[in-house]
Amino acid sequence: MKPLIGLTLSYRHREGYWQLSRDNSEAVWSLGGMPVALPYTEDIHAIKAWAHRLDGLVLTGGNDIDPHLFGEEPIPGLGEVEPERDQVETALVREMIRQGKPVLAICRGCQILAIALDGDMYQDLASQRQGLLQHSQRAPRSHASHSIRIRKGTRLHRLAGSDTAKVNSFHHQAVRRVPASCILSATAPDGVVEAFEGKGGDFLMGVQWHPENMVKQDPLARALYRDFIEACMETAKKQTPVHPNEYR
Repeated sequence: MKPLIGLTLSYRHREGYWQLSRDNSEAVWSLGGMPVALPYTEDIHAIKAWAHRLDGLVLTGGNDIDPHLFGEEPIPGLGEVEPERDQVETALVREMIRQGKPVLAICRGCQILAIALDGDMYQDLASQRQGLLQHSQRAPRSHASHSIRIRKGTRLHRLAGSDTAKVNSFHHQAVRRVPASCILSATAPDGVVEAFEGKGGDFLMGVQWHPENMVKQDPLARALYRDFIEACMETAKKQTPVHPNEYR
């Protein structure tokens, strides 16, 4: 049976609908997973039930993160924030990690993962860092626009089979301090954090780029999703049925 993998959503308030890039679901389908969309909820019982039933979680890209979550006031370069999404994702990822289930965090997801684990981030790279590369590329989403340097001995290094790789880039926020429970996996040539991962054996990976846009042609993107899906399959084998009243 294919593992059940939750995908987080953005909400378009003006239009009144949920939003998810098709590439997110297609990447999961193509490597053997079964994607399911997760709308927002404040019900902690529902969040715990999701975490129990899911075999893995993908924190997808989206808008900016509320700086009050990491003890800062908003600066002029901050874009549109999604406070409700921040709360749901923070609670959900903590519960998934508590249960030892795989988490793949992409772009904004990488940043909210860092915040959920007591890390830190930049609200706006352009106004808070100097000597930057172009991190919001003007090229097709599948195009690898800049290189990354991958730390030896990491899970990401094993998947890449190399000290370097090229990735796409669509962000103006970034992780500033990797959580103490994780290790730095990769940086851009300008020093911006591009990936971090958990220290233990469970699959926990945050990447600043968008591998879902590159999975059709990029070996590292495919290897990353394949490793994630395989970890989710192992979780699925261990799953136990949920009693209807377990989280009520």
